[in-house]
Amino acid sequence: MNIQKTFAAGLIAAGLILSGTGAAFAQTVPDPGHPRVNEVERRIDRQQARVDRGVSAGQINAAQAARDDAKLGREQASLNKDMAGDKGHITKAEQRNLNKRLRLQTQSEA
Repeated sequence: MNIQKTFAAGLIAAGLILSGTGAAFAQTVPDPGHPRVNEVERRIDRQQARVDRGVSAGQINAAQAARDDAKLGREQASLNKDMAGDKGHITKAEQRNLNKRLRLQTQSEA
């Protein structure tokens, strides 16, 4: 009986800890009115759609699609990291760097 109470108390404590970290993650949600974040998000989404169209049209193979998906994933992770440091926003310099890296990828695809 004592073990069950200890286990239940441990589960409750773990739940409280996890719910507390959820509040910290909620601060990194993009601001729907933040133009820099929205612009970079749209660019990543458009490039992902371009990759998907290329695969379905047979213009790019699975290996190239996997490389492009990995690159876009890294850029999305970079955006998320930048946003986490500034309550869901990014600076102009961060936007410029992300756009530069995304532009280089687009030029290498052509």
